[in-house]
Amino acid sequence: MKEIVITVSDQGEIALETKGFKGKSCVKESQFVKDFLGNELTRELTPAYNEFDPVGEVIGKKFLNLCG
Repeated sequence: MKEIVITVSDQGEIALETKGFKGKSCVKESQFVKDFLGNELTRELTPAYNEFDPVGEVIGKKFLNLCG
């Protein structure tokens, strides 16, 4: 299951954590939260960021001529 977890500390610092994502889709899927909250101060990427996600990442498209 994919989740975006938002944690607010007592000092008002906000941490954003994604779970269940592979590849760069975590950055794309959580962008709306970052846009709402403002500037990102730091970013820590997990090993899942470097995993290949065949659904979330399009390497290239190949079109076939179907008519003539």
